[in-house]
Amino acid sequence: MSDKSFLAWPFFEARHRELSEQLEAWCRTELPRDHSDVDATCIQLVRDLGKAGFLEGTAGEHIDVRSLCLIRETLARHDGLADFSFAMQGLGTGAISLYGSDEQKQWLDRTRRGEAISAFALSEPRSGSDVAQLDTTAEREGDSYRLNGEKTWISNGGIADIYTVFARTGEGPGAKGLSAFLVPADTPGLEIRERLESVAPHPLARLGFNDMVLPASALIGKPGQGFRIAMSVLDVFRSTVGAAALGFARRALEESLSRSRSRELFGATLADLQMVQGHLADMALNVDAAALLVYRAAWTKDQGAERVTREAAMAKLFATDQAQQVIDQTVQLHGGDGVRKGHIIESLYRKSARCVFMKVPQMYKK
Repeated sequence: MSDKSFLAWPFFEARHRELSEQLEAWCRTELPRDHSDVDATCIQLVRDLGKAGFLEGTAGEHIDVRSLCLIRETLARHDGLADFSFAMQGLGTGAISLYGSDEQKQWLDRTRRGEAISAFALSEPRSGSDVAQLDTTAEREGDSYRLNGEKTWISNGGIADIYTVFARTGEGPGAKGLSAFLVPADTPGLEIRERLESVAPHPLARLGFNDMVLPASALIGKPGQGFRIAMSVLDVFRSTVGAAALGFARRALEESLSRSRSRELFGATLADLQMVQGHLADMALNVDAAALLVYRAAWTKDQGAERVTREAAMAKLFATDQAQQVIDQTVQLHGGDGVRKGHIIESLYRKSARCVFMKVPQMYKK
């Protein structure tokens, strides 16, 4: 059983502890899932999470970031694909929650019930973390916009029902000329040009927009607000990335403690060896330090702070970095089992590699 003493920290309220207990009980009976068909598993996970009520907090006027972090940490500890499925429902609809029209917000009922899957289409081949330089264009033509361009590394690409797409509308140079759009998956001109694979499999795709025409009502917020919208969404969800990494690290620590108590070497268990004790102490220290940063950032946002870019970026950077280190040490303690395909440690190791992809801090970008 994972250490739950952190729930007594002053960052949390009784409702958070209750949520943690409910989700833990659900995870024990529902996870892990078979990952042989990643698309089908993600679709089913979204439906099941929605049916159980755990997607309710992913969208809406008031998003409780502490709840999002608790859910992501718990799901990641049990099944990384479950965490991914949950996280994208929030990230994909974040712009609609914060800036969407009443008509656009009708989608939120479906995503919270798990009946529709969402995606966040921001990254491009030439502009990954440099959002201000994206090339996809949206030209105004009367009461519509014509989109042309390409997005890549889009999570849920190919299985999503709606995409939040960012494009250049030209109100100003760089970041000042971007806008956000709600794009249903069946919109003519939207192409799934390539399905991508990574070391930690989940739905990924390269998207194309070929003279795709959208009504002006598809615009989220106002023209030229795209960069602000993207940063606002990331400000809410960035600390949850740290929470997922924390879940991976916490599971690795659990497995290390179990292995150290059961594995005998040189006439004693690993746990009796002073060097191993030192490694376990370092791992526990890094897990708690990451948790403090993650839940500080979440608590600060929930207290009404307009921006928590610094706090959330620090939490994300530190938690993902420490997850890699903790999991790497776990591999060493498990020896050959640590790299055996299908073993939980091998799976955690691949997920920690994905943490590298998530570590760009954007701490002070305006």
